[in-house]
Amino acid sequence: MNSKKKNARIAGLLYLLIAITGGFGIMYTQSSILVSGDATATANNLMNAEFMFRLSILSNLISQALTIFLVLTLSRLFKEVNTKLTKYMVTLVLVAIPISFLNVLNLVAAQMLVSGADFLQVFNTEQLNSLALVFINLYEYGISVVGIFWGLWLFPFGMLIIKSKFIPKIIGIFLTIGCFAYLIDSFVSIILPEHKESVTAIIMLPLALGEFSTILWLLIKGVKDSYK
Repeated sequence: MNSKKKNARIAGLLYLLIAITGGFGIMYTQSSILVSGDATATANNLMNAEFMFRLSILSNLISQALTIFLVLTLSRLFKEVNTKLTKYMVTLVLVAIPISFLNVLNLVAAQMLVSGADFLQVFNTEQLNSLALVFINLYEYGISVVGIFWGLWLFPFGMLIIKSKFIPKIIGIFLTIGCFAYLIDSFVSIILPEHKESVTAIIMLPLALGEFSTILWLLIKGVKDSYK
């Protein structure tokens, strides 16, 4: 197996692991913990599923750590295609990662507030539950903020694929569309949060097409010396 194909397969595997760990880390809080506007129900969910919540925190951290290795692998794969676009891709990812790591601290804070620790006795239960909900909401807004960079990095990545001759151009087109889908989702979440769910449902298809087609192609097909 040549080095280019090996890098492609490694990138595909890393991308798949990121999709699994990152998807669980983000979606578990949204689907199983957060009850919008209800601090008591959210706190009860946190306490009743402490292990799974901690596991989702760990999954978040693992996905971000893996992302470092993903973008470095991709940079080796595409550096000969266009050096400038490769640098943009790496820079945008490396800006997003510390934001994501810091954002996970909001989940740690929420879990700490409902832990029953002695140093929290100065607060009553209602106050602690409300503060926990605040931190989870901050985490959700943090996802919208870092989502801007999750979108932006897909543009140079998609352009690199389009310019390359070893991965189908259509996959690069899907990724550039995914870039704008991420940006729309983030901007709507921040400016018009009441419309987030409906907008997310609409743009999930281009997001899925772009990233999952990339994962499958890299993992299963790898790359060829030329592609027409």
